Amino acid sequence: MDIQGRKLIKIATAGSVDDGKSTLIGRLLYDTKSLTTDKIEAIERSSRQRGYDYLDFSLATDGLLAEREQGITIDVAHIYFNTEKTNFIVADTPGHVEYTRNMVTGASTSNVAIILIDARKGVIEQTYRHFFIANLLRISHVIVAINKMDLVGYDEDTYLKIKADFDVLVEKSDFHQEQITFIPVSALKGENIARKSKQMPWYFGNTLLDHLEILEPADLQESTVARFPIQYVIRPKTEAFHDFRGFSGKLYGGSLKVGDAVTVLPSGNESRIKSIHFFDQELEEAAPGSSIAITLSTEVDCSRGDMIVKRGFEPRSEKTISATICQVNSKALKVGEKYILQHGINRVLAKIDQIESRIHTDFTGTEETEQLKLNDIGRVHFRLSKPIHFDSYRDNKSNGSFILIDEGSFDTLSVGFIE
Repeated sequence: MDIQGRKLIKIATAGSVDDGKSTLIGRLLYDTKSLTTDKIEAIERSSRQRGYDYLDFSLATDGLLAEREQGITIDVAHIYFNTEKTNFIVADTPGHVEYTRNMVTGASTSNVAIILIDARKGVIEQTYRHFFIANLLRISHVIVAINKMDLVGYDEDTYLKIKADFDVLVEKSDFHQEQITFIPVSALKGENIARKSKQMPWYFGNTLLDHLEILEPADLQESTVARFPIQYVIRPKTEAFHDFRGFSGKLYGGSLKVGDAVTVLPSGNESRIKSIHFFDQELEEAAPGSSIAITLSTEVDCSRGDMIVKRGFEPRSEKTISATICQVNSKALKVGEKYILQHGINRVLAKIDQIESRIHTDFTGTEETEQLKLNDIGRVHFRLSKPIHFDSYRDNKSNGSFILIDEGSFDTLSVGFIE
C-alpha cells in the first residue's frame, strides 16, 4: 500500500527478444485507458506508415530510437498505469543475454514478474535465465504469459505442453507451485489481457489484468521485520520547533508504531518511538515503504547511516559476508581485489577472499572461476573493514542487498544479494 492506503503492485516483465513484452505492456496501457489521445494517434500513424494492419502497441513503451528501429528492448523503462483498484509500476526489462544486468537491476524492486513465452517456440534457453533471475531476486509471484496464441490457432495442447515444460523448471527452483500462474494470451489481439478470450474457451482462469488486481501487497511482501535506516537528522531550529529532533528515512520490511521499543544500531542504545510524522500529518503507525520522520522518547546518539529496528529483532552484524553477485560492469571482479561496498547509505571497504563459483543460469549447476565478467552471476565471499548490519536477501531485500563500487573510478561494478 502507498501512504494513502491505495494498493501498489510493482511488476517486472521478462522474455526473449520478440516475445512481445513491449506489445503486452502497450496493450495494458491501452485497455486501462492510460494512453493519451496524442499517444494513441502517434501509434496509429506509425503503424500505418509501417504498413501494419494492426496497432503496434510496442511503440507505447520503446523509448530509445534504437529500440524502435530494431524492434527490441535495450534499456529498462518504468511505466505507470492504474485501474480503479490498483496502481501499477512496470519495469519493462530487456530479454537478450547481453542485457542481463539491465534485467537484474530493473527487476530488483519488483514483487511480481511476468515472463512471456512465444507459443510457437515454447520454453527456450532465455526462459531458463529469466526464471533463474526471478528466483535469485526472490520475486514473490510469477505470471507465465504464453503469448502469441493466435499464431498457433489458440491450441490448448500447445499451451499444456509449454506449461508442463515450465513446471520442470519450477521443481528446480525455490518457488512453490502456488506462486506460479499460467495465462494463455495474445497481446496483439488483446485476448485474455483485459477481457476474456472467446477464442480459448478451454481456459477458465482470470485475464492477466484481473489476476494482477487480485494480488495483495501484503502477500507479496518479502519481510515483516522493520528496518529504518536514517537518511537525515531533522533539527528545525525555529522557535516553534526548537526542541524537535527527528530522524527521517524510508521504512522497509515491517511497520512501526508509536510506543514501539526500538534499538539504534550500531550503538545498541534503546528507546521508544514517541511520534511518527509524514509531511504535516502525525501517524500512529507507518506502513512499509513509507518515507517518514520519527522522534524517540529519549535523547540517544543517532545520526545519518544508523539504523532503527524493533527491539529483539536486530539484524546480523558481521565483518565477513557471502553473497550472490551479478556483474554489471565490463571490468571483471577478481579475487584479492579491494572495492567499496555500499550497503544502504553506508560505505565500507571490501576485499574479495574467494569467488566460490560462477552460476549457470539454466539451473545446470556451477563452475569454478577466478573472476566474474560482465553479466556473470556467481557466489563471492567478502571481508569488510568494519561490520555492517544486514539480513539475508531472502529475509529482507532492502537490507540484504548492496552494490560494489570501483575505488578509482567510482563506477558501479556489481550488485550483490547477501546469503
